[in-house]
Amino acid sequence: MKLKYIIYAVLILSIGLLIYYRISKNKELSSESGAKGPMNKAITVDGIILKPQEFSNTILVSGSIGANEQVQLRSQISGIITQIYFQEGSKVFKGQVLVKIDDTELQAQLSELQIRANLASENEKRASQLLKKEGISQEEYDISLSSLKSLQAQEYIIRAQIAKTLIKAPFNGVIGLRNVSVGEYLSADIIIANLVNINPIKITFSIPEKYASSMKVNTKVAFTTAGNTKKFIGIVYAIEPEIDAVTRTLQLRAKASNETGELLPGSFANIELPLSTVKDALLVPTEAVIPIQDGKKVFIVENGKAKEAIIETSSRTEKDLFVLSGLQAGDTVLTSGVMSLKAGTAVKVKLTNIDQQ
Repeated sequence: MKLKYIIYAVLILSIGLLIYYRISKNKELSSESGAKGPMNKAITVDGIILKPQEFSNTILVSGSIGANEQVQLRSQISGIITQIYFQEGSKVFKGQVLVKIDDTELQAQLSELQIRANLASENEKRASQLLKKEGISQEEYDISLSSLKSLQAQEYIIRAQIAKTLIKAPFNGVIGLRNVSVGEYLSADIIIANLVNINPIKITFSIPEKYASSMKVNTKVAFTTAGNTKKFIGIVYAIEPEIDAVTRTLQLRAKASNETGELLPGSFANIELPLSTVKDALLVPTEAVIPIQDGKKVFIVENGKAKEAIIETSSRTEKDLFVLSGLQAGDTVLTSGVMSLKAGTAVKVKLTNIDQQ
């Protein structure tokens, strides 16, 4: 019986050792395969060789388009509208009469004052002659003169009121939709229409505080509007003298020609603002850049393997980023498959900016 148990024990031990050997061998083969496979097999990727080039350092900001001049037309006095002299959406000129308010009552008051003023003027003349002959006292003459001047002042006030019954355009522009009709009672709180001058137009925008020292009057800016790829050019003519303490931005305003009238006040503007021109700039395509927690990185090639390079960038264009540090001229930057690369991965580079080597 003892021999039987010994034989069973030897068989079980032999099977266990065989299993352990196979498992260990499989692990070694798997390890060798992993070491020799992906790491040694070169991955084909696209890349560019960095070359210094001239770069116009610009920032992209947003702004809004406004009219050169804009006003809501209102009346300074109340009354019934008797005439409207403009067509909606038409051009008007400075000083052009737009609306007439009934002035019948004011004209009657003016006529009465003119009669009284004429009589007071005759009385003043007679009093002056009597004063010279010492027929009246100086005090009596002063009373007649004061009465004349009071009536003349009242006449001036009435004439000013009558002038206000003619509502005129304060500047050249285009008048909008009217909100009143003939026969309507017009008061100071009613908007007759909007009058705008849209040639030139103004573009108002803000830039980050760090760029404030680079801003100068007469700087040219390029901008586009929503739904329009055409580029327009404006010139900065005014800069706010202080930084906004809340937003930490500086506000600027530019003017641009609008002969065709295609730029409308209230539109959104995408603005390219030039800061400086760098002669030997290094630019990398945006698809090569990988955002990381503390900044950005790219992969370059060193001895046939991918290597991480932490970079610092500044401005950007539609396709490239301006690199401030982390790369040098002549570095080969990988531009495809970067999200799946790891440091040390063997790569075969297909150059896209120079002849293949």
